Amino acid sequence: MALIELQEVSKIFGFGEATTLALDEINLSVEKGEFLAIMGPSGCGKTTLMNIIGLLDRPSHGKYLLEGRDSSRLRAGRQAKLRRDRIGFVFQFYNLLPRLNVLDNVALPLAYRGMTPVRRAKRASDILELIGLRDREYFLPKHLSGGQTQRVAIARALINNPSIIIADEPTGNLDSHDSKVVMELFADLHRSGHTILMVTHNPELTRYASRVIYMRDGMVVEEESTSIGAIAKGALRTYLRKRKTTEEDVLAGVSALLKDVPGKAMTSEPKAKPKSKSKKRSRRALRKARR
Repeated sequence: MALIELQEVSKIFGFGEATTLALDEINLSVEKGEFLAIMGPSGCGKTTLMNIIGLLDRPSHGKYLLEGRDSSRLRAGRQAKLRRDRIGFVFQFYNLLPRLNVLDNVALPLAYRGMTPVRRAKRASDILELIGLRDREYFLPKHLSGGQTQRVAIARALINNPSIIIADEPTGNLDSHDSKVVMELFADLHRSGHTILMVTHNPELTRYASRVIYMRDGMVVEEESTSIGAIAKGALRTYLRKRKTTEEDVLAGVSALLKDVPGKAMTSEPKAKPKSKSKKRSRRALRKARR
């Protein structure tokens, strides 16, 4: 039995002439322990799909089975409990509370379970040790780098030991070095048996996935099983077509996954050419004529 199964799931927003079909009869199965990458252009329905799988939204039509149970028949309170205990979310923009320190941000989901403050702090400290940020426990989010902030967000997602991790563009705001660190964390989680669903636009991140699906106009138009360490062929074709370059250029370029690279030197923008005096005079004459 699949861990996640969507049967002809559709999602409609609005009504009448303002109706938008975000998902169009999606059929998708995800087995326990898979690392699934979801790719597609902006607006194709990737985030809507993740919201339904993460029990943040309900389908307009079709069934969503989580471990064989129809989620649409669950009450809101039961859905919230499943979402809290079984699913961890990692977002592109971190969503940490700015006035709480790192330890309190990570421990926050445990407060909703009624755990005592001492046990919450101990559990959060252990998770931060796991991701190498125990020495930042009492820092505020604004005092962390982008990569450190995303690692804190991952720690918060792991605090309840979820079986499913949903990551929506987790490296979208990170440089190459921090992207590598974050993706290695996801790789470790995958090896430990977690099921990971990741939305990404970066074809190189498909190196970590065991399967890639491609979406367009609210539909899954293609899927591809991949080998760990290899870029998905479909993602690479799209990248090459967009960039008008060769495969060798991509593999020989700066890789956030294979090596650390120093930051590129900033290049000054080309100076604008001075406007000719004749153009200035003609514009001045035109203004006078309009008066």
